[in-house]
Amino acid sequence: MSKTLTNFFNKFLEKLKSLINSNGGKTILSSIVSIIIGLVIGLVVMIVMALINKDNSLIDAFKGIGIVASGPFSARTKANLLRNTGDMIFYAVPLIMTGLSVGITYKTGLFNIGAAGQFVMGTLGSLLVALSISSSGRVQGIFVWILALAAGAICGALWGAIPGLLKAFFNINEVISCIMTNWIAANLATWFFTARVGLHSTENTKGAYLRKVLENYTPKLGLNKIFPYSYVDGGIIFAIIIAIFIYILLNKTRFGFGLKACGSNKDAAKYAGLNAKRNIVLSMVIAGALSGIGAGFYYLNPGIEYNYVSQYSNLPAYGFNGIASAFLANCNPIGIVFTSLFIRYINMGGEYLTRVGFNRYVADIIISVIIYNAAFTMIIKEIITKVLKKKKKVKENVEIVEQFEETQTVKRIFYKKENSK
Repeated sequence: MSKTLTNFFNKFLEKLKSLINSNGGKTILSSIVSIIIGLVIGLVVMIVMALINKDNSLIDAFKGIGIVASGPFSARTKANLLRNTGDMIFYAVPLIMTGLSVGITYKTGLFNIGAAGQFVMGTLGSLLVALSISSSGRVQGIFVWILALAAGAICGALWGAIPGLLKAFFNINEVISCIMTNWIAANLATWFFTARVGLHSTENTKGAYLRKVLENYTPKLGLNKIFPYSYVDGGIIFAIIIAIFIYILLNKTRFGFGLKACGSNKDAAKYAGLNAKRNIVLSMVIAGALSGIGAGFYYLNPGIEYNYVSQYSNLPAYGFNGIASAFLANCNPIGIVFTSLFIRYINMGGEYLTRVGFNRYVADIIISVIIYNAAFTMIIKEIITKVLKKKKKVKENVEIVEQFEETQTVKRIFYKKENSK
């Protein structure tokens, strides 16, 4: 029995080592390192706050980091746990979509910092359709929802095409053009919705908001029964399907190979007969569509309101947090789903920090550090690769020394036998 367990354990260690040595394993390990660094710095911040504030103790700091690490599980009742988990899933959906938007362009050698503007244009398109068309029943409402989501995707795609065209045909840096289009989109949305009086909320206290989408909303697909009293809907299922589709597109199709080839070496791709300009524009169009769909998933929910008045001065955080979500997953579409859920997981834990006397925004500090570290995941990955190579080299040297010593021992035995004769 013990021999069987030993063999199983050895096989498990071998598989674990091969996983860590693989490219995907190093990516996962570098992301975990980034997360651990963020949690440690969050703990240090809370310790400093506890030392400054006499009402808190060092024990409170450790309790606080435990609460943050527990996420929605910090809820004391089952009902709150289910509601918080549902909300966590719902708020992760637009983050997944903007993360995919950033990730697909990075694979093509571009940096899509314009996901925020594309998100705003997606909001404009989807809400315009959803609030302008009245549906008499739920079936009709689903068709209008599909139309609204398509409108959001088209608006986002068209907005993403602008920096793509400028990059492809005029070699204008996409970061500069994306920043420009972000603020144009924000002001355009404010101006457009201000002019469309019929879409405004009729509540006196909500004068700066549009009406809620109470008819043509995202189907719940039964998730509201699993997570009652939360905002959760079927958006998470659709987002996962889209992430799988993007993964297959990038890794299993000729078109995806062309996109990645242009990202790796544009000149070599051009020499091989690939149309680099077309691929640059198409990657930005797809990225814009993904951000637009993310906006649709977010605002086509009965519980979410859109403040069109303040939009001109506030870009949506989802557009920028999507960058962290993408880089923390090394721009892997499947990984982006998990990193987006994790970021929302930490945020949900931050809601309960007041129990131990800390501000909920400490969780934002932790996320900010993780986001900051996400930019260094490639560096962390390189460090892990060097450490693993060094360990492998040391192991090989040890094996060589052991073999040499065994050879010398055999020679001594043989020499003694010869002398005895």
